[in-house]
Amino acid sequence: MGLFEKIKAGLKKTIEGMAFAFSSDKPDDDFYDEIEEKLILSDAGMDTTEYILDELKERIKKNHITESDEAIGQLKEICTELLRADSEPDYSGKPAVILLIGVNGAGKTTTAGKLANLFTRDGKKVTLAAADTFRAAAEQQLEVWGERSGVEVIKGANDPSAVIYDAVSSANARGSDIVICDTAGRLHNKKNLMDELAKMSRTVKKAAPSASVETYLVIDAVTGQNALNQAASFAVGAGVSGIILTKLDGTAKGGSVIAIKKKLGIPVRFIGVGEQIDDLIEFRAEDFANALFGD
Repeated sequence: MGLFEKIKAGLKKTIEGMAFAFSSDKPDDDFYDEIEEKLILSDAGMDTTEYILDELKERIKKNHITESDEAIGQLKEICTELLRADSEPDYSGKPAVILLIGVNGAGKTTTAGKLANLFTRDGKKVTLAAADTFRAAAEQQLEVWGERSGVEVIKGANDPSAVIYDAVSSANARGSDIVICDTAGRLHNKKNLMDELAKMSRTVKKAAPSASVETYLVIDAVTGQNALNQAASFAVGAGVSGIILTKLDGTAKGGSVIAIKKKLGIPVRFIGVGEQIDDLIEFRAEDFANALFGD
């Protein structure tokens, strides 16, 4: 299955929730009402929906579009532009370090394992850091994922920053390209836990001054618009550089991806579209928009 087919399959519930035939073959009031309904059903949110509709009407008028098929093409372009990242992730460090953060239950440990597999398949040498020292099963769960993807898991210390220091130092000595750090679930309003995230970032640089750091917020897509609130809170307190949206295959709220990018400007880097180890895929704005509104 190709990447586009995987995205489309992962968005099946969202697409089904939006699926109905347009009653008009031209962009009239009924057409716009149906577009609005589709976006709201997918949990894109009112503000984002209104922006998309206003932009769509302007482009339809400017380009003298009279057919609904052409209008849908413009809709895809608008959503692609909204979703497209303004910059590429920085994996240039030696090593490149990825901190996975978020609330409990978002799927950070599973995502760490799937990311390790993805980078390994891309020819990178990967190290996993078991820095979730609060949840008893996290270390064992990460070890299972490490075995599946064939990468080393650094664990042992009770202090998460100490685990990260050991993992980055080891990776630097062994020439690993990527260090993926699983961290404990936390709420943005717990100051001590947010301070701990800042300490982790400083620890990376102490262990390897040439390291680069990406901080990815892992969000459960099932939470829909609540995902936007989570992202906003963490973006302020933790310097989030990207978002990983998990469990898209289990929800009809795939439109929340558009709302997150539109309101916060934080790029979506990966999406989870299933339970298998290769069901985490790199996010591509055009493929996502095409899958959402028909290929």
